[in-house]
Amino acid sequence: MEGHFRAGERSLALFFALLLFFPIAARSALNTQTSGPPSPNTERSIPAISVNVQLVVLHATVRDRKGRFVSTLQKQDFRVYEDGQLQTIQLFQREDAPVAVGLVVDNSGSMQRKQSDVAAAALAFVRSSNADDEMFVVNFNDNVTFGLPNTELFSAKPSELERALMGVPATGKTALYDAIETSLTQLQKASWDKKVLIVISDGGDNASKQTLNRVLQGAGRSDAIIYTIGLFDEYDTDRNPRVLKQIARATGGEAFFPEETSAVVKICEGIAGDIRNQYTLGYSPANEKLDGSYRTIKVTTAGPHGVKLPVRTRASYIASPNRNVAGAGSKEGVR
Repeated sequence: MEGHFRAGERSLALFFALLLFFPIAARSALNTQTSGPPSPNTERSIPAISVNVQLVVLHATVRDRKGRFVSTLQKQDFRVYEDGQLQTIQLFQREDAPVAVGLVVDNSGSMQRKQSDVAAAALAFVRSSNADDEMFVVNFNDNVTFGLPNTELFSAKPSELERALMGVPATGKTALYDAIETSLTQLQKASWDKKVLIVISDGGDNASKQTLNRVLQGAGRSDAIIYTIGLFDEYDTDRNPRVLKQIARATGGEAFFPEETSAVVKICEGIAGDIRNQYTLGYSPANEKLDGSYRTIKVTTAGPHGVKLPVRTRASYIASPNRNVAGAGSKEGVR
């Protein structure tokens, strides 16, 4: 009887030792069981949760010379470089996955004549989006406010988002940097890993507590893609297209400067198409140090017959311990 008792003690001790030694493997197995089968378009060679490994996720747009989306590329067609060093692609995906989107709208006095066109454009984006997208509205002038009620973080209903867009009169100064920082924080509350900001403004800032440098650092720590739309006219003394270009390019987004305000609707529909036709690439950097350093990224690809194609994605990130890292297209992600 005593021998059986000691054998049981040894078995129990071995069980707990395995749990202590392999906690990550146990949690990864649990995630595999509960998250459902993977998408046939997704390749993963690492667990959904990892230790001391940061998964850098890139959303890449590839177009041909005529500006058409290229949708037939495979993982082996891409090369990803960090600080000039070739990386191993560990995640590859191309599908219309739901997205978390923040509509960041300038309601300062200089935007008064453009407000109705801006609201129409934002609603055009909403109607072109995936029904499962999570969206919110940030209105800004002197202050930064959320358009949806306090009890509702996100919505995909056009009627609710229309009220959120039209709920603030166009008056006062422009707190652009504060609005972007607030929106990046709000995006982290979303369920979906793919995150986008659409910023509509004249690019001027004369009321923020934050600085452009602080905003660019926040964008570098985030996986969000920022698209900016600059609306200017002869009366805009605070226009600053350079800032809007800088913010967009830092995140792999794009900056637009339509000559007519009415063109914003078509631009927003185009942004929706851009988001729906991106490749998602993920890699664990060969340099695993989370030392706050600035890392450059370059992605190249070739189409049929080896023809090189331009790739638009983020050009850098900040390797910070609190960087937001996530696996694309899932609600689990990598944290």
